[in-house]
Amino acid sequence: MIFFDSVSKQYPGGHEALRSLSFQVDRGEMVFLTGHSGAGKSTLLKLIPVLERPSRGQIVINGINLNRLSSRRIPYLRRRVGMIFQDHRLLHDRTVYHNVALPLVIAGVPHRDIGRRVRAALDKVSLLHRETAYPVTLSGGEQQRVGIARAVVTRPPILLADEPTGNLDPELSEEIMGLFEAFNRVGVTVLIASHDLDLIRRLGHRYLSLGDGQLTADSGRAGRGG
Repeated sequence: MIFFDSVSKQYPGGHEALRSLSFQVDRGEMVFLTGHSGAGKSTLLKLIPVLERPSRGQIVINGINLNRLSSRRIPYLRRRVGMIFQDHRLLHDRTVYHNVALPLVIAGVPHRDIGRRVRAALDKVSLLHRETAYPVTLSGGEQQRVGIARAVVTRPPILLADEPTGNLDPELSEEIMGLFEAFNRVGVTVLIASHDLDLIRRLGHRYLSLGDGQLTADSGRAGRGG
């Protein structure tokens, strides 16, 4: 499902964010990425939907070799990968409903199907009652759940999250992680970058540790899904 083979990423100026990174995440797994700030977690996640390109090495996502992926095929790949950010990246001049609908509009989903799919996604994150609200009226946890609904509304087989609980208190963090586990239980492959080692260990899923752009530990396959 996600395969990195000797992947390196060097930015202009010489900074090497990732160095000869190799690992595999199987279909249906839920895996955490952890490591210090600047270890390369965010860079790694950005390579999967081709927000960045590697400098060296190969990446294969769901059978697609990203080295051979043409620019015009990138939007197709991105519809198969849901991405959740720590800062939510919601459009503040649009309602919750329209924020979640946006990926479907971009993908050209027929208008008659959009309402049903948006409301199903909002129901999964317990925010159906806030569909007409604007992001500024929501709590941090609610905004993050809108971001999750927007990421899953296209029904992607892969879900990525970059520090999704970084700004939340422990109770809300547990709730958000529970949502990711619920998606994983129905077969979605989940990869989450997080520095919250205590929470990761409590959940008991596999984790990959990064240090200075290199893989320093792989806890194994204890959290592997179906």
